[in-house]
Amino acid sequence: MTAEVADERTAQRVAALTCYAVLDAPRDQSFDELAELTAKLCDTPIAVVNLIAADRQFFMAEVGLGVRETPFESSFCAKAILEEDFLLVQDAAQDPRFACNPLVIGEPHIRFYAGVLLKSEEGVPIGTLCVLDFRPRDLTQLQLDTLQILSRQVMAQLNLRRAVLDRERQYNAACESEARYRTLFDSIESGFCVAEVTQRNADGLTDYRITDANPAFFRQTGFDETIRETWLRKAVPELEEHWFDIYGRVASTGEPIRFEQGSQALGRWFDVYAFRIGEAGEGRIAILFNDISARRRAEEALRALNETLEQEVASRTAQLQLSQDIIEASNDPICAFDTECRLIAFNKAHSDEIFRIFHHEVQLGEVFPDLFPPDQAPIMRAFMERALTGESYTISEAFGNPDLAKPVWEVSYSPLRDASNQVVGAFHYARDISVRLRAEAELAETHQALRQAQKMEAVGQLTGGLAHDFNNLLTGMMGNLELLQLRVARGRHDDLDRFVNAAQGAGRRAASLTQRLLAFSRRQTLDPKPTDVNKLIFGLEEMLQRTVGATTDIEIVGAAGLWTAEIDAGQLENAILNLCINGRDAMPHGGTLTIETANKWIDDRTSRERDLPPGQYISVCVTDTGTGMSAETIGRAFEPFFTTKPIGQGTGLGLSMIYGFARQSGGQVRIYSEIDHGTTVCIYLPRYHGQAESDGTDTEGVLVDGTMGPDGARGR
Repeated sequence: MTAEVADERTAQRVAALTCYAVLDAPRDQSFDELAELTAKLCDTPIAVVNLIAADRQFFMAEVGLGVRETPFESSFCAKAILEEDFLLVQDAAQDPRFACNPLVIGEPHIRFYAGVLLKSEEGVPIGTLCVLDFRPRDLTQLQLDTLQILSRQVMAQLNLRRAVLDRERQYNAACESEARYRTLFDSIESGFCVAEVTQRNADGLTDYRITDANPAFFRQTGFDETIRETWLRKAVPELEEHWFDIYGRVASTGEPIRFEQGSQALGRWFDVYAFRIGEAGEGRIAILFNDISARRRAEEALRALNETLEQEVASRTAQLQLSQDIIEASNDPICAFDTECRLIAFNKAHSDEIFRIFHHEVQLGEVFPDLFPPDQAPIMRAFMERALTGESYTISEAFGNPDLAKPVWEVSYSPLRDASNQVVGAFHYARDISVRLRAEAELAETHQALRQAQKMEAVGQLTGGLAHDFNNLLTGMMGNLELLQLRVARGRHDDLDRFVNAAQGAGRRAASLTQRLLAFSRRQTLDPKPTDVNKLIFGLEEMLQRTVGATTDIEIVGAAGLWTAEIDAGQLENAILNLCINGRDAMPHGGTLTIETANKWIDDRTSRERDLPPGQYISVCVTDTGTGMSAETIGRAFEPFFTTKPIGQGTGLGLSMIYGFARQSGGQVRIYSEIDHGTTVCIYLPRYHGQAESDGTDTEGVLVDGTMGPDGARGR
């Protein structure tokens, strides 16, 4: 081999190794395993995956040497790389090429070598897969075949690594190209815009509006940014009719047009190229133009500038391609699929979003609905098949793995058609609107909560003032007592009971009304104590049954292990009594009242819904089977003096008192009702971490389905 040939082969080898980028790479388990397997199958103490550079050798993997390099001058592989495919040295001491090799006559006294060339995809040898031994020997045919097969496996791993590197280089190059094209698009002198055309507006006329434009568009037309998304007949009423006629014809027929036209309204002449983009039904066109006012004036004088037309057309075509590339680089997910719902194209944003919500690397050819959970797959398939019928539409739906992310998407579908207008697939354009929807919902809830809080605060102040004003009614009691004192002083002892009873009645009525008003305004003095709510309710059962009458059945369901609450027991009794009376009045023909207790964990979401801090609560719910309440009635139920009962049968302060007691106790009241099915009123009270105070009564004598039970629970 001549020196020139040797130098050429060395240069080819170095260039091939550069493509793989493996010299001085860290150890790789896959190559180590192949080296170990080679040593075992060939029954040798040493096996090496050796890469040969210009003046050095590098061990990609080795067994039995313990080093990543040995001197190039003493390398067996440096000789093997000159062979066609394979080098076998049965006894190096007897081979004149290696008899004086330092590795043969000195440590480690190599006697045997067999190496298969590793060749790139272009057929350039870049190294060897070799085995070495300390004794003269040979390989069986099976071992030779195995060594050949394993060398191909080594190259398969190297080619895979090269393919990954090539893809990364291509991706980086594409990103750089996109940035260059974006800069070019924004800096080109030609005006470019995308317009939406309607053939019939409200007046039955053709109209169009600009949806996207480059900076040159505004410079060359004189428009400002307000022209975007504004119909031209409204924005520029004096604009000539021929612009609407031309662009309407391009949108309807799909035939591109190149023309030169002046506009007196704009005071300019334009060289224009217009063509339809997208599907016919979308009514979208692209307009590429230059302000040729100066050229037109010169043409009118000289008529000598026609030779520049071809260059201008080529420039506009390049700009059109740039616009299409920009659309392809959208940050919103876009994908196209065939009539079998298999993916045929998608952008990077689409791939990234699928990975985010499913942790799946989406591939071309996959059936898109099959990537979704069983409950979502039929929905997605139905949307895609609807688009495949030729319909363009937009929907909003939540998709994703709830354990990862399940955003709400706004998805627009449009069909794909071939030259004969047959539907051959469709594409969708998606946008994650979860943040926007959450913000809108939270804002609405905040406004509603603010209005309710302001209303209830105002009502509380009102009832507080009324309560103190009603205390003045107690003067009626004092007046009767003064009359009583006067009659006694005069010795008139007849009919004294009338004054005593009148004074006592006035005092009781005034005190009761005052207490209710103060309870609603949350200004009454409570006497909270740790209370066993189950025991309190079972203790009321007999009184409640007498109060509601024989036509109403009462069922008490006490939760086993009910937590303790620190409350004013008397106020809770009054609240339960009021709710039972309201329930009875809602069942004029009789029915069933159910009083039920439960332990409740209120999380962040539920706390916002029920206007409570997150934490542990007990609930006391009273349910009737009566006429129910409308949403309007529920909205006003806690207003003082509001009642649906006939005049004289209710003050309208019962639920107001209950609301005031619950809020003053750190809890809340909620109403759930359905017309003709009944109403449930639930009082939520904070849990007290401790034992209820004992009042000396027996807590283990409560019936459970007719038997004695220790947990204070009773069946229905």
